[in-house]
Amino acid sequence: MSRILVIGAAGQIGTELIEQLSIQYGKDRIVGADLNPPDALPDIRDYVKLDVLDKEALAQLVDQHEIKIIYNLAAVLSATAERIPEKAWNINMGGLFNVLELAREKELERIFWPSSIAVFGNSTPKADTPQQTITEPSTVYGISKLAGERWCEYYHEKYGVDVRSIRYPGLISYKALPGGGTTDYAVEIYYKALEEKPFQCFLNPDTRLPMMFMPDAVRATIELMQAPPENIKVRSSYNLAAFSISPADAAESIRKHLPDFEITYEPDYREQIAGTWPHSIDDSKAREDWNWQHEYDVDSMTEVMLRELSGTRVNSNQSD
Repeated sequence: MSRILVIGAAGQIGTELIEQLSIQYGKDRIVGADLNPPDALPDIRDYVKLDVLDKEALAQLVDQHEIKIIYNLAAVLSATAERIPEKAWNINMGGLFNVLELAREKELERIFWPSSIAVFGNSTPKADTPQQTITEPSTVYGISKLAGERWCEYYHEKYGVDVRSIRYPGLISYKALPGGGTTDYAVEIYYKALEEKPFQCFLNPDTRLPMMFMPDAVRATIELMQAPPENIKVRSSYNLAAFSISPADAAESIRKHLPDFEITYEPDYREQIAGTWPHSIDDSKAREDWNWQHEYDVDSMTEVMLRELSGTRVNSNQSD
């Protein structure tokens, strides 16, 4: 039976993806790899320290563990990438090339690689951004993701590599901290709310961006990878959506449970990045091709976030 490798296993997505893959397929079939120790993965059986840029070590790992499916989540995210552009490009693109080449050379069954709404830019329609549209990113992260989409499609068309991808919106999770993205405020705000401290947001109050609760994102990822190959009509990357919120919307949702929560705004360079991204996403292709459906809206997510982060059930009485 095929074994699965998750690269970037200790990251925000990898932490929860491995948990769900282990539940569905069994812990003995999952191998986690990362440069960082797996502090958040206490139950993982096979963990390997790995630099995704070391193709030889990656190839040895694939052979040793008889890997047939790879989820390559290793990346430098948007805000961090702007500070280290050359390193970010090398990691984001070099890691993808190594995995694509291994998939071609070793005829692996299936590859997952995440893209992002960062592929869009100022010239992209901001409302209900369609699957096929203008993509002119203005960030290092977005440029690398757009290039990666093209390479994924190329390897599928040229070599038959079964590579699949999602353009993730901003992701919100209580199990792992974010790793330097422009939408990180939407995780940090819940920690501050529970600490009963004012939260200083680095975006404007009305900057609306597509967001998603991590359980939905993980489920979408696994469902995409489980879909029959003939159902996958987009080989660059699928738009994916759940809800769109601004910092003010997030604060309002929190105040339904914690009425005294305070938020202030001091926009920084991340506001400029966010200003180039869509306000909402049209993900009808994902819904048509592999029956994607999100489960959480902002209020149901907020209730879970506050409950899990506090360890106690929050007041669920909400006004309509």
